[in-house]
Amino acid sequence: MEDATFEPNADATGAEPIEYSSVEVVIHRAPDPKLPYLSKNTGLVYDPRMRFHTELGATEDDIHPEDPRRIWEIYQELILEGLVDDPTTPMLNGNSNNHHLQRLQRIESRLAEASEVVLVHSQEHWDWVAGLSDLTDKELRSNAKSMDSVYLHNMTYYCARLSAGGAIEAARAVVTGVVKNAIAVIRPPGHHAEHGTPGGFCFFNNVCVATRVCQKDFPDLCRKVLILDWDVHHGNGIQNIFEDDPNVLYISLHVHKDGGFYPHGPAGDHHHVGTGDAQGKNINIPWPRHHMTDGDYMYAFQQIVMPVAQEFNPDLVVIAAGFDAAEGDTLGICHVSPQCFSQMTHMLMSLANGRVVAALEGGYNLRSIARSAVAVTKTLMGEAPARVASLYPSMDGVATVKLVISKHAKYWQCLYPKETPEERSQRLGGKRLHDILREHQAKTWFREYNMSPLILRREKLKCFEGQVLATNEPVKDQPLVVIFHDPPETSHIDDPRASRIETHNVIVTNYAEEYVKRAVRDGLAVIDVNVSPYLSSGDGSSTSKEERTSKIHELASYLWENYIEAETSGNVFLIGVGAASEAIIHLLNTHGEINFDNGTSRKPCLTLPDGTNDIVDCVFMFLAQQTLQGVNRPADDYLPAWYHQHSMIYVAENHSVWLPERLRRLRKKYGNLLKSPKTNTQDMLAEHEEEVFTRILTGTAHTVDGSEPTLANLEISTTAISTTIGPDDSMTGDHSSSGAAKDELGTPVLPSGEGAVSPLRSPLKSPLSEQPLMGSFGGVQ
Repeated sequence: MEDATFEPNADATGAEPIEYSSVEVVIHRAPDPKLPYLSKNTGLVYDPRMRFHTELGATEDDIHPEDPRRIWEIYQELILEGLVDDPTTPMLNGNSNNHHLQRLQRIESRLAEASEVVLVHSQEHWDWVAGLSDLTDKELRSNAKSMDSVYLHNMTYYCARLSAGGAIEAARAVVTGVVKNAIAVIRPPGHHAEHGTPGGFCFFNNVCVATRVCQKDFPDLCRKVLILDWDVHHGNGIQNIFEDDPNVLYISLHVHKDGGFYPHGPAGDHHHVGTGDAQGKNINIPWPRHHMTDGDYMYAFQQIVMPVAQEFNPDLVVIAAGFDAAEGDTLGICHVSPQCFSQMTHMLMSLANGRVVAALEGGYNLRSIARSAVAVTKTLMGEAPARVASLYPSMDGVATVKLVISKHAKYWQCLYPKETPEERSQRLGGKRLHDILREHQAKTWFREYNMSPLILRREKLKCFEGQVLATNEPVKDQPLVVIFHDPPETSHIDDPRASRIETHNVIVTNYAEEYVKRAVRDGLAVIDVNVSPYLSSGDGSSTSKEERTSKIHELASYLWENYIEAETSGNVFLIGVGAASEAIIHLLNTHGEINFDNGTSRKPCLTLPDGTNDIVDCVFMFLAQQTLQGVNRPADDYLPAWYHQHSMIYVAENHSVWLPERLRRLRKKYGNLLKSPKTNTQDMLAEHEEEVFTRILTGTAHTVDGSEPTLANLEISTTAISTTIGPDDSMTGDHSSSGAAKDELGTPVLPSGEGAVSPLRSPLKSPLSEQPLMGSFGGVQ
């Protein structure tokens, strides 16, 4: 044994220093030349001095998410598992139940040198971080306010150097064979720190500094490096530093939400593939939402990470091991288990002759990061990973993985198809299947249902030509069903290498047509709107998501203003299927006005001044994995209450909205949610057809007898979730109050007089006075 002295440590918040006189360092046995890898130990970097970087003025009740206790919790969990020899824990001085275990081999951290850090950061950045040591508390607080998600302390520079130095020493020990692999329990984290900019709790980019040092010091042993980043946030700093380096493959799995999640913006999308000779060496797997699971991560590993990594054949694997995607983390809001982290680590250990370094990044639930880090550590030590409970990926997960593959197939031999359908169409000419199907539908529906394409007289809406079909008879006194739906579903067997499909292996399913058939049979007018995920920009290229959304909204408004509102006298039923449902939410949020006798007015939606007859009777939606959207108009408390009482929103049983933590946050603005036993929109349409048409036919009856139908009159086979407004669920939390009166249940009540609406009456009104006729739905006259 030999002794080593540590500098003063801090407690959990860094407030009070604690003296450690000495630490026992175990001298491990030399590796067996017959089993050079197996007989080596796993290295551990942990230095309690890294806890000196704390938020100024932090208290036990108000601690920043990047909490100094993060590394302490992990270290304590390693002790409890018997994986660390620590003299401060008596149970390990001969009393451990795990004395037979091969312990972790301690790797001493050190302060990173300027010459090492400036391999990836600018000299100005180094100088700025160094200068924090001389600032007053007031100056530190002032500087932090103007920066991107960081707090500052006089010890920040010291701890950032320790953190980067710990990552360097862990990587050096692995590359030189001192240990077989290593885990660095370090902070502050680093993967958001760019070349000249700190951010996201990060100052020096630890894994980048360690990678560059090893490439410089060991060019023969460490030329190609894989950096796998499973932190829930995109590692914009790693991408920024290595996007032009063909010898570094960076793969990041992160929540992106189309740029709406930290670090925000488009940098984390799948289009950023690297620059110059490094194209294809930057792979972003951007999840479109929170609540991703083990199945999604395992699917991404199996389909992208491991095939590409094996083809790249790295000399070293560095894991940017953030654990904020772990179950229980309130920033990441995902559901990755310790078993999944263990499985991913095990797969990565098959690369680079097992030379793997895991360096801690994010993770802010103390129990979650401790359990996850220990699972990774045990796997690195040689423990077989535990089984993952479910390998079933979500539809969003599969779609994201396929999107990334289509972008990167040109750069990697292991990924297929090599030519996207768009590229093939541009080269040889072609037509999209949904256009062919719609043309066929137009001909068939004209013959069977007397439906024709509507004329769209705006240049911006030319991309929807042929996609809007309507019954030809005048509908002034007819109930109207308006269906916004995604294109028909196809099932097929394709060639995975060429991405070609034999037409006889394609089955088209479009259950929305059954709704059209049923509505026509029951004497209802119909407008059927086919909303494709792909819209042409006019030059043959596809539009961006923002342009597509804008065009869909304009189409919905155009149809309302020129056909629906002008041609009907009430009893409109809106049906949304899949992503196309957003058009209905747009209508509810943006159209119309009600005027009252006392001269006041408000704009809930889809209304005209007279207010003597309902326009919209009920809204139906079918959502599989689509994001739930709520109605929302400023200063309008009435719309959410009306929407909740006049909607049937069917949501797939495996949708994240049904998770217990989500149910507590539901509001009436999301409508009357009904759990469907099906998980696919086509199956959901079939499952609930009778319920929908019972509601529609019940709704049309009140035009004759004057009664108002309510959802309470129907027998619904699905499970309804109550979103009744209570003391902790007031609509003023989501919508600013207009000072409206409310009944005993908290439901807003409109003023009395002409245009007044009871809690169960729709605020969506239309006068019976003359409207300018636009002709039949067959075309504008």
